[in-house]
Amino acid sequence: MQAPNEAIKILKPIGEWNTTRIVVKGAHVEHWLNGRKIVEFERWTPAWKAERDAGKWKEYPDYGMAKTGRIALQDHGSVFWFRNVKIRPLAD
Repeated sequence: MQAPNEAIKILKPIGEWNTTRIVVKGAHVEHWLNGRKIVEFERWTPAWKAERDAGKWKEYPDYGMAKTGRIALQDHGSVFWFRNVKIRPLAD
């Protein structure tokens, strides 16, 4: 739901790998792309819920409410590859 900061979202040219890091600690979420933080937000806040309810997820009141679950990797209509995917818990 949160759009990236386009001013610092820099993708590498075709043929080079982009790197991404998603850090979730409690309600706090950060998305890093090629060493730059492009998204940061707090889940479940009134502002977050208002944004969810104003967008395409308004018909799904449980969207984003789970505190545990599965991870899915996706793209939106183009060819893509993943490599070196690592998932690890962070120490408190």
